[in-house]
Amino acid sequence: MSELINNREFRQEELKRLIKQLHEGKSVDEVKEAFGELIKGVSPTEISEMEQALISEGMPIEEVQRLCDVHAAVFKGSIEEIHRSKDPKDIKGHPVQTFYLENRALEKLIEDRIYPSLEVFEKENTEDSKWSLLEELNLLSDIDKHYKRKENLLFPFMEKYGIVAPPKVMWGVDDEIRASIKSVKEMLKNKNEISREKVISLAKETLTRIKEMIFKEENILLPMVIETLSEDEWKVVEEDSDEIGYSLIEPEGKWQPEKGNTVKEAIIASNGSGDNSADKGTIHFDTGILKIEEIGSLLNTLPLDITFVDKDGIVKYFSQGKERIFPRTKSVIGREVGNCHPPASVHIVEQIVEDLKSGKKDHEDFWIKMGDKFVYIRYFAVRDKSGKFLGTLEVTQDIRSIQELEGEKRLMS
Repeated sequence: MSELINNREFRQEELKRLIKQLHEGKSVDEVKEAFGELIKGVSPTEISEMEQALISEGMPIEEVQRLCDVHAAVFKGSIEEIHRSKDPKDIKGHPVQTFYLENRALEKLIEDRIYPSLEVFEKENTEDSKWSLLEELNLLSDIDKHYKRKENLLFPFMEKYGIVAPPKVMWGVDDEIRASIKSVKEMLKNKNEISREKVISLAKETLTRIKEMIFKEENILLPMVIETLSEDEWKVVEEDSDEIGYSLIEPEGKWQPEKGNTVKEAIIASNGSGDNSADKGTIHFDTGILKIEEIGSLLNTLPLDITFVDKDGIVKYFSQGKERIFPRTKSVIGREVGNCHPPASVHIVEQIVEDLKSGKKDHEDFWIKMGDKFVYIRYFAVRDKSGKFLGTLEVTQDIRSIQELEGEKRLMS
């Protein structure tokens, strides 16, 4: 039996079979003994391949996502550590170290502040205990930046290397955690009578899921990307991180790869963007001539965000105005647009693109409230003179100030 277990392909098939048993209703205890033999020396890469195989065979991403907590608990403490000559989590300013430091800060917030506040809220039905808990959960909402950096910076590189299933599964769980934090906060803000038991139950469940996600990041995701990404690619991640921001802490320094800063080369290699000699030239349009520098500055001066996705669904360009509504990083260039959205909303994006591409619609509009912003999101079909579909243009603008306009203004301020 040991010869078979050492066979990687056999082990992969057995792991899939056992996880399917969990999916079909067997308890963790019922399959634990078989797992005990199989998970010796299991690497994060094998876990990734297993999830990818399940999805390729037709299991919905949502089902693998549901199993994620179960098999993470089984693997806990059994995933082999990846030893490297220099562990990135010990290098000041390295993106991996920053992810780890944020996780330590999240754990400290949960253990030292949120759990004690929950305990007080559980014992004392007072306004002070309620608002104290809400204050701590507002801090916890900062986890969104941690998840956004993971989703917008690490996931694109994983997709580049063919690691598709784990990002989709993890993004789905991230969204559930975000939604749970928001739900608890809204219940606490409700001026009507609230169910303290329901608040406490959901809050504890959310904190448990956050801690489980920390485990998955540090034992599955981060070892996997440490194995995979080059120093140049890590530099792209590091430089784009400031665009999104950090959760609870700031990086300990500015990291540079040992072989020097070649981030521009990494961007060119991974998605075909970057400077070149043509940047010194001009482009002739039907209605004028502009220098490359003028075009970039012009687009970045527009009081709105624009993103262009080509006819094949690949993100080709986004503007970088001073006031961004949604974060964008250079690593999104060259990425399939469906992979840039949470799994729960991918079908909506795909339907919009299909309607524009087929000619059923020329544009689709949405408007949402985001804090003090009223965001107008518009999607346009971009076609050439003959009507051939070239791609999709997304235009996003905060129209709150426009809505508030009254009367007329005919003089300069």
